[in-house]
Amino acid sequence: ILDIMMPQMNGIDAAFKIREEKNMPIIMLSAKSEDMDKISGLTAGADDYLTKPFNPLELIARVKSQIRRYKKYNERAERDIIQIGDLEINRSTRLVFVRGQEIRLTPKEFDILELLVRHKGTVMSVGKIYEAVWQEDAFKSDNTVMVHITKIREKIEDNPKKPIYIKTIWGVGYRI
Repeated sequence: ILDIMMPQMNGIDAAFKIREEKNMPIIMLSAKSEDMDKISGLTAGADDYLTKPFNPLELIARVKSQIRRYKKYNERAERDIIQIGDLEINRSTRLVFVRGQEIRLTPKEFDILELLVRHKGTVMSVGKIYEAVWQEDAFKSDNTVMVHITKIREKIEDNPKKPIYIKTIWGVGYRI
């Protein structure tokens, strides 16, 4: 909840600052009730605008409404983000981060990593990985999966020779 007339930084500037980094509900509260004041507040990133004087119960209802909307909107996004240690995979944006640093993967590398993450703890054979990612019979795979796993490890592991995320299960396949 921001007031347009706050000390040090006004609510409009605060809303712009918040929107640079965060996606959270903002309710602008102000004695300024002119249309242009409301438009400025909403344009700055406020989700709602309430003028003084107001009924405290109305403010509570608006806060609850914004929280409900925020939770519903972000519920799917949270399901799409999978965290394993310092590794974060966002399935909807297809972005991968290690300790907050974005890691650039090719589409096939992402598909392999995402497949392993979805089956965390399960050993996936090279054939199953190939068929799931390339949508072709595994007999065409040669060393394709192994080469891709090596490249993924080089990008996400601190020491690709001693991986902590993608483990090789000798004679069987790979596991997260």
